[in-house]
Amino acid sequence: MHDYTIIGGGIVGLSVAYNLLNNNPNLKVQVIEKEKEVASHQTGHNSGVIHSGIYYKPGSYKAKFAKAGSESMRAFCQEHDVDVDICGKVIVATDESELTNLENLYERGRTNGLDVELLDEKQLKEIEPHVNGIKAIRVPTAGIVSYKHVSEKLAELLRVSGGAIHLSEEVTSIVECNQSVTVRTNNKTYHSHYLINCAGLQSDRIAKMAGYHLDMKIVPFRGEYYKLKPEKRYLVNNLIYPVPNPEFPFLGVHFTRMIDGEVDAGPNAVLSFKREGYNKTDFNAKDLSEVLTYGGFWRIARKYMKTGIGEMVRSYNKDEFVKSLQRLIPEVQKEDLVKAPSGVRAQALTVEGKMVDDFHLVNGKRSLHVCNAPSPAATASLEIGKEIAKQVLIPKTS
Repeated sequence: MHDYTIIGGGIVGLSVAYNLLNNNPNLKVQVIEKEKEVASHQTGHNSGVIHSGIYYKPGSYKAKFAKAGSESMRAFCQEHDVDVDICGKVIVATDESELTNLENLYERGRTNGLDVELLDEKQLKEIEPHVNGIKAIRVPTAGIVSYKHVSEKLAELLRVSGGAIHLSEEVTSIVECNQSVTVRTNNKTYHSHYLINCAGLQSDRIAKMAGYHLDMKIVPFRGEYYKLKPEKRYLVNNLIYPVPNPEFPFLGVHFTRMIDGEVDAGPNAVLSFKREGYNKTDFNAKDLSEVLTYGGFWRIARKYMKTGIGEMVRSYNKDEFVKSLQRLIPEVQKEDLVKAPSGVRAQALTVEGKMVDDFHLVNGKRSLHVCNAPSPAATASLEIGKEIAKQVLIPKTS
């Protein structure tokens, strides 16, 4: 009998396990992951940005955890020899129509306790010479890292501390009783005093399996990227972002220097026809049917119809994708870009058709379900893990 079973071997699940054992070394903790290695989905397809917390509503989990998480992520990487670069980023207004939103974002950053700086065009050009912009915010605490490498280090530390990670184990049923939880997989049966669901793209299904019917559903959005050819990487020094649409929870196409030196450009955001569908041709009838029969999806689709059509056009028309990139860097040409791996974001939608904008935790009798952990979940993962470990800590004999 284990004390805790954690479903999901991404960075959030591993962080929860790490924090439980780090503070309570006598606990018996196990992680169940359906893939053959950790960080196989959202974590392993992440852009690698360490976010500062500038975008998020003051007082929200996102704002709180992103700022603290960026600091703890940097400290963790430095302590455990994981490559990290706090290179800073710029958020760029390309014309006067974006200045009001830029100013509002600057004030939000200050409210969230960040050391942000407004730049005029000359100052911006000194940082990013090839950018088209009339004003910008510089965010010095943003950085880059490989979250897959962070996850592998967390897994290593977890095992050293006596924790167990069971790979290639897909959960098939959950029975939650007053004193224990039984989890059955395709191979084995596991018993524990408490269950923590960190299953990301499958989190709502795991919650339902445990007997909790949510007023939300995970809808997968694929983010498609290009990358600059090596001879064109000089166009981007670090991280270049547009001023985001405050009504839309995606940050728009941007340029990201990765920790390995590559430069990603994107993403767009299109509905994925499979929860773990990283290619345009990936399709799962059950996954798509769940989306298309969900009223919440159609309510939000109607609201963002124009934006969604634009995202789909960019998905199939490279020329249109390039045009969106040229708003930030006019020198970028179609031939400068090659396809890069895509990611899939698990976005929770309510039945009313609203995107759940913050981390969402659901408490069960002997369980806790992380049913929405959107960006900046990777940045904030160590802080999320710390908070969840604090919430679920129970006497061993209970």
